[in-house]
Amino acid sequence: MAEKKNTVDSLREWIVEHKLRAVGCLWLSGIAGSIAYNWSQPNMKTSVKIIHARLHAQALTLAALAGAAVVEYYDHKTGAKAERYAKFLDFNAPPHKD
Repeated sequence: MAEKKNTVDSLREWIVEHKLRAVGCLWLSGIAGSIAYNWSQPNMKTSVKIIHARLHAQALTLAALAGAAVVEYYDHKTGAKAERYAKFLDFNAPPHKD
């Protein structure tokens, strides 16, 4: 069970670090899957198949962006985001002079 949790946590961490890449991959897979599904429908014009694929991918992208916003909100509320950036901040160092 602990191994599965580590996999889920590592996947969540990758998505948090690469939000735009994750949304882009989801969009690309959504459009590819929708085109594959629509091409199996024999009574549709090609332009309608492409429009449907675009609409499906657009809806999937909006859902992914909403999910990314929820993850960002959760990280902000739990303080996980502050912990992630704390390693880059050294409060004991003297201030930088220009």
